[in-house]
Amino acid sequence: MVAQAPKTCPYEAKTQEIARELLAATQSKGSFFAQMRDRMQWDDKLLDWAMSNPGLRVQLFRFIDCLPALRSKAEIARHLQEYLTAEEVELPDPLKKLIGFSGGNSATGQVAATTVSTGVETLAHKYISGETMGQVIKTIERLRKDKMAFTIDLLGEAVITEAEAQSYFERYLELMSALSQQSQKWQTVAQIDEADGEPLPKVQVSVKLTAFYSQFDALDPQGSQERVSDRIRNVLRHAKKVGSAIHFDMEQYEYKDLTLSILKEILTEDEFRDRTDIGVTLQAYLRDSYADLQDLISWAKDRGNPVTVRLVKGAYWDQETITSLQNDWPQPVFNEKEATDANFERMTQLLLENHEYLYAAIGSHNVRSQAHAIAIAESLNIPQRRFEMQVLYGMGDKLATALAKRGHRVRVYCPYGELLPGMAYLIRRLLENTANSSFLRQSMEDRPVEELLAAPSLEVEDGAEVARDAAEKSAFPNVANTDYADAQLREAAQKALKQVQGELGKTYLPFIDGEYVSTSQTVNSVNPSNPEDVIGTLGLIDIELADLAIQAAKTAFGSWRRTPASERSAILRNAAEIMERRRNELVAWMLLEVGKPMRECDGEVSEAIDFCRYYADEMERLAGGHNYDLAGENNRYHYQPRGITLVISPWNFPFAIPTGMTVASLVAGNPTLLKPAEVSSVIAAKLAEILIEAGIPKGVFQFVPGKGSTVGAHMVKHRDINTIVFTGSQEVGCQIFRDAAILQPGQKHLKRVIAEMGGKNGLIIDESADLDQAVAGVVQSAFGYSGQKCSACSRAIAIESVYDAFVSRLVEAVRSLNVGDAAKPSTQVGPVIDAKAQQRIREYIAKGKEESSVAIEMPSPEPGYFVGPVVFADVKPDDTIAQEEIFGPVLAVIKVKDFDAALEVANGTNYALTGGLYSRTPSHIDRAMAEFEVGNLYINRGITGAIVSRQPFGGFKLSGVGSKAGGPDYVLQFLEPRTITENIQRQGFAPIEGTE
Repeated sequence: MVAQAPKTCPYEAKTQEIARELLAATQSKGSFFAQMRDRMQWDDKLLDWAMSNPGLRVQLFRFIDCLPALRSKAEIARHLQEYLTAEEVELPDPLKKLIGFSGGNSATGQVAATTVSTGVETLAHKYISGETMGQVIKTIERLRKDKMAFTIDLLGEAVITEAEAQSYFERYLELMSALSQQSQKWQTVAQIDEADGEPLPKVQVSVKLTAFYSQFDALDPQGSQERVSDRIRNVLRHAKKVGSAIHFDMEQYEYKDLTLSILKEILTEDEFRDRTDIGVTLQAYLRDSYADLQDLISWAKDRGNPVTVRLVKGAYWDQETITSLQNDWPQPVFNEKEATDANFERMTQLLLENHEYLYAAIGSHNVRSQAHAIAIAESLNIPQRRFEMQVLYGMGDKLATALAKRGHRVRVYCPYGELLPGMAYLIRRLLENTANSSFLRQSMEDRPVEELLAAPSLEVEDGAEVARDAAEKSAFPNVANTDYADAQLREAAQKALKQVQGELGKTYLPFIDGEYVSTSQTVNSVNPSNPEDVIGTLGLIDIELADLAIQAAKTAFGSWRRTPASERSAILRNAAEIMERRRNELVAWMLLEVGKPMRECDGEVSEAIDFCRYYADEMERLAGGHNYDLAGENNRYHYQPRGITLVISPWNFPFAIPTGMTVASLVAGNPTLLKPAEVSSVIAAKLAEILIEAGIPKGVFQFVPGKGSTVGAHMVKHRDINTIVFTGSQEVGCQIFRDAAILQPGQKHLKRVIAEMGGKNGLIIDESADLDQAVAGVVQSAFGYSGQKCSACSRAIAIESVYDAFVSRLVEAVRSLNVGDAAKPSTQVGPVIDAKAQQRIREYIAKGKEESSVAIEMPSPEPGYFVGPVVFADVKPDDTIAQEEIFGPVLAVIKVKDFDAALEVANGTNYALTGGLYSRTPSHIDRAMAEFEVGNLYINRGITGAIVSRQPFGGFKLSGVGSKAGGPDYVLQFLEPRTITENIQRQGFAPIEGTE
């Protein structure tokens, strides 16, 4: 929470005076929105209707977002009808008539498509200054005629390939050259081209740092800085050469600190230190923005030459809020618009009162915000060079005119580019225009002047925080992943990694009957990024020790089953606290032992913590049982533990999965044996340490690393094992089912097998998909952790109309990935688990080359167990690589005719684990929900990364059997239900509730 604004502002009286003057000027001929209603054009009507109906607003903006991807009038008509006939939408009569057609190819459907698409295109042109250089130059010349300066921004929301980053860089150089050449024809306009007797650059462009490097990542500050810095320097050099000013935009919160750090370092280099034609942006809706401004002032004092700070409210409020809620992070933005406005005024005052160190560019369409800045500037007699006003193209035209007439330098932010990449920008503008808290919206509603121009306060934020906290407590509180945008958290993670690297090579023994026991057989666990690094030596149990462990569990069962559920749950919660405390260390062990990149290891620790807490909650809920009482009869339904559980865990999720399987069994009252995969036994040993420290009694938990083919098979068949929980290959899982089904001598129960056995997961990309999202989602889902996830995308199924564009972009996105040592923060694709896996994957790649064509094959670094990502194109649905689970960084791309064919291909394997759809077609989304045969379906996002309670995980068909991990019925699998009925009558009487 930032400090409170002063109760009395020395500039308030003058602010009110100027604000009323500006407000009168902007309302002299009716508000912007009132004019739109008067004209009654379709683009105006769309916006007006959106403001009056929240349900229509959502559906209409979704349709507008989808519109540029639609390739025919029939498609436009069909999508318009699908979006606007949703139940939550109340349509005005003109829209009801417009969409009352039957079939997109009908004459009325064609008219509707033409009318609405033309309206949206016209609407877009209100906010986008041009789609061609000729259009932009006309816009600029019109602005200059009205004594307004400009800054040009190239539209394009996502740079996901290095080819796109290079193109962005080159386009900016070309843009500066073209505008500078054109500017030589412009006559000087003293109000905007000169200040304090000195000329100002007539040309200014605005750039984004993330567009200079496709893998720009706060987790990799050094690598990101190295990759963008040369391009930044070259842009600055070219700008100086052609006489253009450069302004650096600010984007999402996660990039803020890294962006400021990079710019501050470059701008203090000798070559650039004296430049004053450069600007940076700060966003007042961020809670820490005031501190950022204070830091910039200190930096500018040391630099010795001012740069411009463009102060804006911020354009990503919805996205920042959603991101923080989904990740359980503190919200970086203010909840209330009034708090943002108050912080904006505080920052305006601080910025202008330090005008000798930083120039100010005040960007706002709020009359009061601009008036407040003018009041300070005039009170302090700030020189012209140090102060200007900014508005967005199409958003504050009347305000800009009024400001220019007062003699201020006004700069208009002008987006330039094609409609398709500009659609995300357009949606942000529409959201801003139609929001209830928008000044433009409020001024349209004829609110009292005193209300419109009242001083904002930060105090509203306190109540908003309380309300938000209360709303969040209704759901299971997932633990937050580490936000690696925070430098302190990054440094702590790197420190832990170095510490763990100094602890390699230790020996880890089995834990049986409360003691660590020595073994005659050992095996080394090595680092797949560098197999010469021995992570640790594992003692492997033999059959004799396995029998000893089972007997110890049998002995402990009686007391453990009688332990109250609350006490068992408390142990799990203790374990969760220890995991949280040791998070960075656990991440480091995982990263080194299985070659999983840091961010994914961190998510796995979070999942393990959530498993402990969620299953503890669930067991306490189940422990209450159910009572069904009648007169004279009591009925009790309750649960009891099943017996000894054997957990056979995989290496690909070496901490989260064994934790979940183990603690679910333990909290249900079952003694549990954990046999981890050999190649990930060190991190499993760390889990054992945590459970022991958390207070698991002697004999209740046993850590039993051993050979699966011998000791594992023996324990599966053992008569005293009651439940077997397995995650791994279909081949091994089916063998466990066979062995568990055999009744052993003396066995008095049927064994329960809970098994997750992989998938061949498909992700459909239809003709309406957002390809920015689709390509990024497929790449992450297919190549995250080198494709070694049972949920990984191994088939991308693209409808033929978007197939070529999707594959082309996909190939470049894969080419842009960094393949290498998982310990390097720049790495997106690390090694595969071992030499055997490496060889198996290479055999599948060879088979793929026989069946289809290679779209891209990335090189494999050495000396680790690396396999570079491979994408196969034109794969047939029944090809080997489209049917068999490969468990590596291999993606098959399949072309299909239409959505019906896509669903058929998606369902055409023996597996049903995860699947996904990228689509903006409501009917396709509905059909996927009903017909896509997978346990976990993800729509318009990647298909990996299930979160406990939110997205319980598990599949069916040959993907496995059992309830979903992290779901409300998972713990039930480890319990037996019992019903007890008692006749409580005695000689014809019974206690009757409520009598004396």
